[in-house]
Amino acid sequence: MPAMTATASTPPAEAATHCPYCALQCAMTLTPTPQGPAPVRVEPRMFPTNRGGLCKKGWTSAELLATPDRLSTPLIREAGELRPAGWDEALTRIVAQLQAIRREDGADAVAVFGGGGLTNEKAYQLGKFARLALGTSRIDYNGRFCMASAAAAGNRAFGIDRGLPFPVEDLDDADTILLLGSNVAATMPPLLGHLAGARAAGGLIVVDPRRSQTVQLTADGAGVHLQPVPGSDLVVLLGLTHIVLAEGLADLEYLASRTTGSDAVRRSVAAWWPERVQAATGVPVAQLRAVARRLAGARGAYVLTGRGVEQHADGTDTVTAAINLALVLGLPGRRGSGYGTLTGQGNGQGGREHGQKCDQLPGYRKIADPGHRAAVAEVWGVDPAVLPGPGAPAVQLLGMLGAPGGVRALLVHGANVIVSGPDAARTRAGLEALDLLVVCDFVLSETAALADVVLPVTQWAEEEGTMTNLEGRVIRRRRALRAPDGVRSELEILADLAARLEAPSVWPTDPAVVFDELARASAGGIADYSGLSHALLDAQLEAGIAAHWPYPAGSGGTPRLFEERFWHADGRARMVAVRPRERGTDDGHDVASPESAAAGRPAAQLTLVTGRLLEHYQSGAQTRRVPELADAQPRVQAELHPATAARLGIADGDPVVLRNRRGAVTAVAQLAERIRMDTVFLPFHFPEDECANLLTAAVVDPISGMPEFKRTAVTVTAAAPPLVTATVAATVDAEAGEAGESPSAGLVSERGVAA
Repeated sequence: MPAMTATASTPPAEAATHCPYCALQCAMTLTPTPQGPAPVRVEPRMFPTNRGGLCKKGWTSAELLATPDRLSTPLIREAGELRPAGWDEALTRIVAQLQAIRREDGADAVAVFGGGGLTNEKAYQLGKFARLALGTSRIDYNGRFCMASAAAAGNRAFGIDRGLPFPVEDLDDADTILLLGSNVAATMPPLLGHLAGARAAGGLIVVDPRRSQTVQLTADGAGVHLQPVPGSDLVVLLGLTHIVLAEGLADLEYLASRTTGSDAVRRSVAAWWPERVQAATGVPVAQLRAVARRLAGARGAYVLTGRGVEQHADGTDTVTAAINLALVLGLPGRRGSGYGTLTGQGNGQGGREHGQKCDQLPGYRKIADPGHRAAVAEVWGVDPAVLPGPGAPAVQLLGMLGAPGGVRALLVHGANVIVSGPDAARTRAGLEALDLLVVCDFVLSETAALADVVLPVTQWAEEEGTMTNLEGRVIRRRRALRAPDGVRSELEILADLAARLEAPSVWPTDPAVVFDELARASAGGIADYSGLSHALLDAQLEAGIAAHWPYPAGSGGTPRLFEERFWHADGRARMVAVRPRERGTDDGHDVASPESAAAGRPAAQLTLVTGRLLEHYQSGAQTRRVPELADAQPRVQAELHPATAARLGIADGDPVVLRNRRGAVTAVAQLAERIRMDTVFLPFHFPEDECANLLTAAVVDPISGMPEFKRTAVTVTAAAPPLVTATVAATVDAEAGEAGESPSAGLVSERGVAA
């Protein structure tokens, strides 16, 4: 299909583009339909990741373009309410307050929070804007909630971070796939086609505390389900590695020629014999041995990780243990085998490569490295000395909001932190304490509803740009529609603000020109895009050629990273010995005193695990506005085992309250035998008193800064009907007041009500 482009005045007859949701980036064609229920018609397009298929979210993605609450004019807060304003008035107010705050408290009193859904061009320009126009070190993004632990582990082991270091089609020929912490049947269904070979061979092995939709694919001899205690994945991996080494199943030649550190790893796993692992995780010895032997004897084997093992305080070490297992088996770099991690957000890969992370510059360069700073500064036309140093990762950054000596102004792009961040009440309080909150969004999200200035921006089908999917494949996003009158792209907004702030360098607004600058700035970096351009990507689409980074000028790209060497200077992978860390009661897992005394109702202390459902995407700002998706999952459901529910006097469909010392969440009980009796599952998709992150703690992995979303202690009680938000909040406050706490504080705010 020819690559279609459009001028500002002439939309194309059709546009070959990609889905606005997950990092699989399924291909689709958009055709304008002025008379239809949505402004474009979606048709799936053949592409290696989706092969002409789409999930429910992809099929309904066009409906989002016609959402009735679409913003088309800036909003400014006055007397506690938001009112429409012109662009000049909005930008003038932003600049005046930014200049005053910087003058009074310095550049680091201003912060930027980005998103993994921004195009490469916008992510790049946002990082440049933070460092040059604002002069702040305080920039990070919501990918810190998604990929940070896998990225840290990949960099430590391989010297490079690319989700899948091989094309996704390579999975097709595997007869064994170990999948840890990812429910791909719900989060990226078209990927299931690439697991069909392993299923047919009986080799799909899924590690998950729940019998998820993906786990159900292992039934009838198609594979194995390991169901460990939540948070014990690291021990499972140490046990599997122990068996591989103890039973002589390791690839010793590979270890000697391609790795360092294997002796230390051998010593570290010696203490995790199968019986001890069974006692710690609940996974039977026979399963552990069968899985280790299956991986070692496979014709083609892959180890894949997802958020379920990464969103822990020891997430980097858990992913490192998965990499160690893969290396002991000799998988990475061997054609037909390997290790990879499944990136979540649409541009989660590209979003972290080009400057949104607090310690990185374009091309995955380190901002603290003098050579890296000089290379980027030359492209930007500035002295390297003007670039700030490393900033603070996302959770730490959110903790600085409104604090003395912290952040007074925050600019948010492509994120809904009030729903997606941990300890939501604390985040809300921080946002409300700011002198200036600016949010760029297409609707009044929960975060935008708290803003002082809201700027309406273009959506995915209204813009040109590039994305980088989970394989490191750089792809073209193409414009199919004109944006509504009054809406601007973030490239235009950043350029206008930069001019008003008298920032150095040039600030183009044409995505193709911005990409060319990005390519120059990344040249010689780990994530080298210097051989790419919009024109080349368009030509490659027509020719059916993929563009995997690194893609230096004059090259053909790098679809498979590790066939010859790893990215450390000596070409070897680093094996790092890891061990479970001691957990105390001061790391966010403690619970307020049991609530069984409340109204005489029994309570159970359970481990809360959060995640996504098929109809959900991230914080729900998009998917909650698509009727078909919202109607399928209209409110939050707490998944409980029937035996646990029976003990608590809870029936299917009953209202329940989940509590800990941070807050309370109201939900409807959904009874399912697929979950462990010591666990409760909540989707993190819903806002307000249904927001799962009212319960999660701002506890992070010390290496990656990723929050621990997958292991939170809560109590669950039946709620006396009718379940009314205000009543529940009052009950929580009454109980907490005895302990001097107010968990529901911040659940309702006048500042969150817009005109």
